[in-house]
Amino acid sequence: MKPKIPYSLVKTVDSATLIQETLKSQVITTDQFNQINYIAGVDVGFQDDGKLSQAAIAILSFPELKLVETQIATIPTTFPYIPGFLSFREIPAILKGLETIKINPDLIICDGQGFAHPRRFGLACHLGVILDIPTIGVAKTRFIGEHKEVDLEKGSYQPLIDQGETVGVVLRSRTNVKPIYVSIGHKISLTTAIDFVLKCTPKYRLPETTRYADHLASNR
Repeated sequence: MKPKIPYSLVKTVDSATLIQETLKSQVITTDQFNQINYIAGVDVGFQDDGKLSQAAIAILSFPELKLVETQIATIPTTFPYIPGFLSFREIPAILKGLETIKINPDLIICDGQGFAHPRRFGLACHLGVILDIPTIGVAKTRFIGEHKEVDLEKGSYQPLIDQGETVGVVLRSRTNVKPIYVSIGHKISLTTAIDFVLKCTPKYRLPETTRYADHLASNR
């Protein structure tokens, strides 16, 4: 799981924008995968005032959602925090963590945006394209777009619209709990992405993949 671009060497917004604009045409918005047996959650935390990036990889069996493998990778942070360019801050650590996993996931759920991004190339799209793997973005907060009020029952959702385009959905993953923001990453349709996210949220607001990865990234 190694991309051709040395992401640790990307230092400026101009170079990062060029990469996003160049790669976004490679995003596949239809289902292109076989059976899903393992789903990975990825999350990145920061230490030492942001100088260190700590990526956590949690791989769960599907549909059982049993934790089968974890990996932690800590590296120097190479890109500043700039909205819209989160992938360049987090991807180097994520890739480092993925280098040593033993079970290759069939799908990755990212803690962040995918297509719901100003250039339609958020973290989930970026990771999916460079690794050629199906990905979904599940974010806790809205980054772009507008939507109608979502019904309170689990499974209810409304389209997330930006400049007249549906870029994702606002999904109620748990009844009477605030919704999450789901968008495609790569090689998966929005309808299928919603289905997988709901199957990965049997009890809580966030997918089990995200919960495990977030705990690892924040507590080690």
